[in-house]
Amino acid sequence: MAEGTKNTTSKRRQKPIIIGDMGRLQPQARELEEAVLGALMLEKDAYSIVSEILKPECFYEKAHEKIFAAIVDLAVSQKPIDMLTVTEQLKKRGELDEVGGPFYISQLTSKVASSAHIEYHARIIAQKYLARELISFTAQIQDKAFDETIDVDDLMQEAEGKLFEISQRNVKKDVTQINPIIREAMEMLQKAANQKEGLSGLRTGFDGLDKITSGWQDSDLIIIAARPAMGKTAFVLSMAKNMAVNYKIPVALFSLEMSNVQLVNRLIVNVCEIPGEKIKSGRLENYEWEQLDFKIRELYDAPIYIDDTPSLSVFELRTKARRLVREHGIKCIIIDYLQLMNASGMTFGSREQEVSTISRSLKGLAKELNIPIIALSQLNRGVEARQGAEGKRPQLADLRESGAIEQDADMVCFIHRPEYYKITEDERGNSLIGLAEIIIAKHRNGATGDVRLRFKSEFAKFMNIEEDIPVREFSSGMNQTSELSPNVGGEDFLSPAGVNEVPF
Repeated sequence: MAEGTKNTTSKRRQKPIIIGDMGRLQPQARELEEAVLGALMLEKDAYSIVSEILKPECFYEKAHEKIFAAIVDLAVSQKPIDMLTVTEQLKKRGELDEVGGPFYISQLTSKVASSAHIEYHARIIAQKYLARELISFTAQIQDKAFDETIDVDDLMQEAEGKLFEISQRNVKKDVTQINPIIREAMEMLQKAANQKEGLSGLRTGFDGLDKITSGWQDSDLIIIAARPAMGKTAFVLSMAKNMAVNYKIPVALFSLEMSNVQLVNRLIVNVCEIPGEKIKSGRLENYEWEQLDFKIRELYDAPIYIDDTPSLSVFELRTKARRLVREHGIKCIIIDYLQLMNASGMTFGSREQEVSTISRSLKGLAKELNIPIIALSQLNRGVEARQGAEGKRPQLADLRESGAIEQDADMVCFIHRPEYYKITEDERGNSLIGLAEIIIAKHRNGATGDVRLRFKSEFAKFMNIEEDIPVREFSSGMNQTSELSPNVGGEDFLSPAGVNEVPF
């Protein structure tokens, strides 16, 4: 019998125990695999404990993998799991002899000292499996790295994609009893109550928007969408400036369309209120140099972090975002814009599927880091085809390339400037020149509505309507003459309304 058992055992072990020419054993826990399988056949509720932790391929022994697969079949069919039913199920699958026959099944039940620690044992088995997966993955990448016909950038994208897949398999979150969650909710409520404005999230500096949203909320994915030339980038730059400069909130901006210098130039135009063409050409009047020197001080040491990696993959973003949160305490991430991202390293049947993966990953990242992620998005051309003032207003159906964007987002906002479509008056005859609407079309945790802002196209700047009035009057007088004192062109040019000194 001993000799027969030995021969059977040698047939069962079909997986190699060494990797390549490294001569080292793969991570494994055979004794724990035997103990877990034995406990599953002895304890009635054991499978419910390990079902979310283990899957058949987690087992190193091929025989153990097949035995666990038979146990899964029984559990799915809601049949009892014991030595006899597992033996019968393996016989139906034609795998009983391959695993060592009824004798080996009975041996497993004798290997159980106690089933009290089955969950702990199962987690060790899962960790060993994950380690083997990483070894296999790195070995494949190493082989491809030696192949000079493979582009290194492509290989890095593939590596990131595969590593993301492996990490996602291991993401598990335990069920939490309600008491600590209630305490956390009460702490958030108390925090909001202690703030004068009653905001529980991050302030944007746009009063109407903050009132509806109570500020950008942690773990939310916020989509800000518009047609080209509506001012998406100008809006998030104005908002990033408000958050970082006025409220000292650390913000990370991933710009896939503009270089970091172009983006900072836009910020300088926004903050200093000097026309962009003058910043590009450097042909500034004396008072404008004074104005630039004074106002640009606001941007120095501002907690704004810019990454202009082109064609950024969602996996690169995940890595960089984690580091930014860990090292710089980032509280908000802005992505300009979603359609320029990719999910390289993974295979998709269509661009729509890829965008769906990207939006789902962004939502997952927002939850993981517990910060709001704001992603800009393009709208399709359906807006252009519709007629009338109401027809030009964006709708959720106009989101480009994927309905998953609408589904995954906690909030969807549209930027609409009627003036762009030559609509200069509303139905009451009020002027719409220089006005922009932020349309909150979806708000998972609150109200929807419209917020009106002032848009100053010459400075690519969005601002509260009320704060623009004294500045416009002052600058109108300023345009009448260039013979102004440096002091007028400098400190006093923007500060009559206290735009940058008083919280919005």
